[in-house]
Amino acid sequence: MPHINAAAALQISMLLFALPAQYFISQWYGTDSAERIQITERLIIASWRISTRSYWNLDAWADSLKLWLSKTRTCLYVELLILHFRNWYYGENKTKNGDNEAKPHSYLAESTHVQSPKPEYIKFRVGQVIIHRRFGYSGVIVGWDVKANTPEEQLQARYPLVKQDLKYTPHYRILINKANGFGKSTAYVPEEEITVIMGLEVVYHPDMETYFSGYDGSKYIMQPWLKKLYPHD
Repeated sequence: MPHINAAAALQISMLLFALPAQYFISQWYGTDSAERIQITERLIIASWRISTRSYWNLDAWADSLKLWLSKTRTCLYVELLILHFRNWYYGENKTKNGDNEAKPHSYLAESTHVQSPKPEYIKFRVGQVIIHRRFGYSGVIVGWDVKANTPEEQLQARYPLVKQDLKYTPHYRILINKANGFGKSTAYVPEEEITVIMGLEVVYHPDMETYFSGYDGSKYIMQPWLKKLYPHD
């Protein structure tokens, strides 16, 4: 499409006013009617030729349209390149950050590996409600390890020498019932310190819906993503 700028607008205005101006001037110079007709015809022909070479020329419009489309395609191509770069950049960073965040999740029964097959000596199951033998708080199991899976320095500080063998027994991750007012929201405990209780459906914890979808009368029902990790519970 031809670009109409200020200069082009001025040219159009001059062409539109040329005819009456020429006719008016010719009256003052005493030209007869025949001359005025010839002058008018020449002016009309000249104006038409100028117009057909620019604004009424289909080729000019076609060329302008091609130029506009080429610019549009260029802009789209640049935008696609920018979008591709952003997706690549943020995708790479997200992957790197995800790798960094996955490291602590390998501890405290938060592994993303499927726990299968399940050893027979793992007594309890994900979704069961428990009570802590010593501290008395209740909670629900959200994961287990075949043995304590936490940095060695933490185990050394947690278990005295006489209880170091507990490191090699099953450990469970617990969401602690907020109704107990215990202060902590989660716990990671060995099997010997907890026991299962039946009929306690209400466990208050902000993450319950993340892990479970309901209660079947004996234990909480795992969300699909959690069931994939513990298919035998």
